[in-house]
Amino acid sequence: MRVNRDKANKVAHIVADALAEMSEVEFLEDRNTIRLEIRKILEELLNQEERIDQAARQKIENQKRTILEGSQEWDILYRKYYNEEVKKLGA
Repeated sequence: MRVNRDKANKVAHIVADALAEMSEVEFLEDRNTIRLEIRKILEELLNQEERIDQAARQKIENQKRTILEGSQEWDILYRKYYNEEVKKLGA
């Protein structure tokens, strides 16, 4: 999923604000530093998810016969290959 920088910033603000409101959480850095780190982590996770998605799609495209996206077979293969890629990362 592609998320532009503005959306990632908005989510990072929401998360940082929610963390700041929790009595169990104490910031050791200023809120902007925390927000930037949250955005960085979010972007890394989304990029990783995109690579996994592309790898799963590539495996389906490499089948000997054409499998139409949206078909039940495509969905099954996508889930299978997606999960295989996640396991490769140790997640």
